[in-house]
Amino acid sequence: MTPSPPLQRFARDQLPVMPWKNGGGSTREIACWPPGAGLDDFGWRISIASIAAPGLFSVFAGVDRHILLLDGGGVRLQSPDGAIDHRLDTPGQPFAFSGDAAVHCTLLGGASTDFNVMARRGQWQAELHVLEQAGAIAPAPHGLLLALGGAWRLGHDRSVLHTGEGLRWSGAMQPVDVQPESPGARLLAVRLHSP
Repeated sequence: MTPSPPLQRFARDQLPVMPWKNGGGSTREIACWPPGAGLDDFGWRISIASIAAPGLFSVFAGVDRHILLLDGGGVRLQSPDGAIDHRLDTPGQPFAFSGDAAVHCTLLGGASTDFNVMARRGQWQAELHVLEQAGAIAPAPHGLLLALGGAWRLGHDRSVLHTGEGLRWSGAMQPVDVQPESPGARLLAVRLHSP
């Protein structure tokens, strides 16, 4: 039996800040694969971005993107051809779109913070789910858990994630049970696997 890989904890507010690929905002990278990959050669990448002004999102050809509002006024995403016209204004609701698209972002209020997953098409697929009650996270080669609100107890070692805290892994992981420890708790689960 292959031992489970070490799980790495992180805190959202302690992640290092770096500029966007196009310089139009800032991002906090949580993880990428393979480790140390750049913006042009990652297989997948997970990050948290701050959007304080309208502008274009960076184009990532051949990449499938998922975005989820964490906090703030939200944004409207539009592509020139009209194929994308989406109001990202409800926290915790993922939206998927192609990284090939030239997407313009307009603020709906003040600054916003969003969670992003990018997966290289044909190599990786990403699944995002927001849990509000006890459940089991299915096995996946790579993944992440992030407490969006409240506290969550994890079945593998009974540790607790509080708001803004997360856990990530790379390598096969066994199923893990999760249990909310406070009313209104929400947990983001991301699973990454080959298509």
